[in-house]
Order: sequence, then structure tokens, then C-alpha cells
Amino acid sequence: MKSFKAKKSFSALERASPVIQELKSECVRKSIHFLIAFTPLLAVAGRGFAILSLTFGLILYIYLESLRLAGVEVPFFSSIIRKASRPRDNNRFVLGPVTLGLGALLSLLFLPETAANIAIYALAFGDGFASLIGRVFGRMRPAFLLGKSLEGSVACFFSVFIASWYVCGNVAVSFASASAATVCEALPLEDYDNIVIPLAAGFAAKFCMGL
Repeated sequence: MKSFKAKKSFSALERASPVIQELKSECVRKSIHFLIAFTPLLAVAGRGFAILSLTFGLILYIYLESLRLAGVEVPFFSSIIRKASRPRDNNRFVLGPVTLGLGALLSLLFLPETAANIAIYALAFGDGFASLIGRVFGRMRPAFLLGKSLEGSVACFFSVFIASWYVCGNVAVSFASASAATVCEALPLEDYDNIVIPLAAGFAAKFCMGL
């Protein structure tokens, strides 16, 4: 009897293990996502400095990821990327950090300061919280969300709304940027949502502010 219970418990643990591992990977991925929120602080020292920092970071990542794919074990970097990679990234270049950096970089290049900050926060927190909340609590998946969860979309909307309001203090601008980010987050863009979400939120904010 004890042996049967032990086997049953072990079987349940085996079934739960992939879910736990995927949740851990999601936490690592979104921790990297949240780090992009420090970009506006870099811009305080000068927009040019922030742009150069992001460009250098992108070039360094591409170089290190190329080494990893070539079989070179890069201390710390290789371990983090393996933990953060999705099943679709197996034996492939992990594109997410590149599109993440590009999303922030393009926001700085094409948007005025306030709109750029809103765009970067939408990228960091909107997409970040949508994935985490959707992964942990997502149960309702209506057809119009194209496979995404309603819980994740709500988390995206409110996180972008709060971040936008923090930046500009304008409810209409915050609503527009949050709505744009939420619509784009629901689209099946995979890693390219890191580019589309910030630009959509940033341009929505820009037009609402009449900039």
C-alpha cells in the first residue's frame, strides 16, 4: 500500500515537473524583461548615452549567443540563456533579448521623451506581467484573444495604464497607451511583440498628447 502511494506521488511530481520548469523559465525571461525598465534612467544621463548602451548591449548579446550556439560555454551567460529559452528555441538563436533591446532602442529613436518612456514601460511591465499572470492564473481564453488568457490581458492593460499615468499623469493618454499595448500583446507575434508593443503604446501616447 505504501509502495503504491509512493509511486502515485512520484507520478504526480513527474507530471508537475515540466510545468514547474516552464514557470521557472518564464520567471527568468520576465526578469530580463523587467530590466529594460531601467532604460529611462540611462536616458537621464543623455538619450545618446542610452542609445549607445542599448546598441552595445545588442552587439554583445549577438556575439555571446553566437559563441553559445557554436558550443562555447560562456560563464553565467550560457546558463541564463538556457534557463530563459523556450522549447521552440532549442538549438536555435534565442531571439527574445534582441527584439527586447530593439523595442527599447526604436522607442528612443522615434519617440519624444515622455512617449518613449511610456513605450519602454509598456514593454517591460505590460508584456512582462501579462505573461506571468497568464501563465500562473490564466484560465479564461476567449477566441478573440487568439489563445492568450483574459487574466493576462487584464494584467497587461492595468500595468501599462499605471506606468503611463506615472509618467504623464494623464488618464486619456494612459488609457490609449494601455489599450494599444493590450491589443498588440494578444496578437500571435512571438518574440516580435517586443517591438510592436512598445511602439504601439508609445505612438498612441504621442498622438494623444499631440506631440
